[in-house]
Amino acid sequence: MYLEHDTFKTVVDSTCLVSIDLVITRSDGRVLLGRRVNRPAQGYWFVPGGRVFKNESLDAAFSRLTALELGTSFERTNSAFLGVYEHFYDNSVFEAQPVQVSTHYVVMAHHVNLAESVELNLPSDQHAAYVWWTLDEIKDSPLVHHYTRAYLAALTQ
Repeated sequence: MYLEHDTFKTVVDSTCLVSIDLVITRSDGRVLLGRRVNRPAQGYWFVPGGRVFKNESLDAAFSRLTALELGTSFERTNSAFLGVYEHFYDNSVFEAQPVQVSTHYVVMAHHVNLAESVELNLPSDQHAAYVWWTLDEIKDSPLVHHYTRAYLAALTQ
């Protein structure tokens, strides 16, 4: 359920977007991060995730997003809810001409701890590269977006 470009630009400029972020870990505690290709947060290392569509249940959105972002569909019941977060960006996926559109997300963060045997088929349309980071590396790196670092407190509770 993708909106036509101009309609979506009006939505982003007028309201907040609801999304799900996926904090994916392995048994060794490392967290999967991708280097963002698109605005907002372009160039930063960030967790996978995406928007919830109108009339899409959270369970359906979770399954769709894990399939799109990880190459494997997971059920929301197999995740731990980390909380609700707000992300404010002074830019958006849209070009800056003539006026830059800002982006506001209300994010429901979920943690999924993957078994070592789970193979992911990671796409390249949203992230240019993927790395499994330690919690200390995430905490200390200026290359990791501060909204991703905000999930660490909930993850370590």
